Amino acid sequence: MFPPFYFHISVSLVLQIQFMKKLFLLCATLFFSFTLLAQEAQTSKINWLSFEEAMAKMEVEKRKIFIDVYTDWCGWCKKMDASTFIDPTVVEYMNQKYYAVKLDAEMKDTLMFNGMAFINPSPGGKRSTHTFAASLLDSKMSYPSFVILDENFTRVHVLAGYKKPEALIGNLAFFGSNQHQQYNQYFYNQLVQQQQAQQQQAAQPADVQKPQAP
Repeated sequence: MFPPFYFHISVSLVLQIQFMKKLFLLCATLFFSFTLLAQEAQTSKINWLSFEEAMAKMEVEKRKIFIDVYTDWCGWCKKMDASTFIDPTVVEYMNQKYYAVKLDAEMKDTLMFNGMAFINPSPGGKRSTHTFAASLLDSKMSYPSFVILDENFTRVHVLAGYKKPEALIGNLAFFGSNQHQQYNQYFYNQLVQQQQAQQQQAAQPADVQKPQAP
């Protein structure tokens, strides 16, 4: 038989080995998890494009276009980049449903669109607005501003100012799922019904009086 002290040492050694194995597995699991999270954080970004790149992609697959109209000196634009535009829900939905475009409102390059040349009228000047940005925003320059174009490059909505993730995703989903078309149709039908009611009321003879309530 082994002496008692040998038995205690053997048991202690086995427990230490088991503990080290568990610790190693835990460390390996944590390292693997943090590696995946780091990779996900690096890849979980909005696929920003230039407007020219978005036009090229539209020839292959039609989508709506989300345009972030910004300037280099805009503090709230930088806040959008550091918060809302890295929100996982915003990133996922944007990349699935939209072509996301970054548009410098004061860029100096000429942009060709729809047979027209859009330019910066004073490329060497300070804070000179590009005509394409002015056209998108109807010259109501406010930064940041966000423009949504449909699959035919028709502007359907403009958002102005900093937006938190929940506010932005609400707008992205509303237009990305075409709910705005249903709303527009409902509003149109309501307007037609009101006009028809007014026309019918105007067509009634002037001497016809409504019956009085008893």
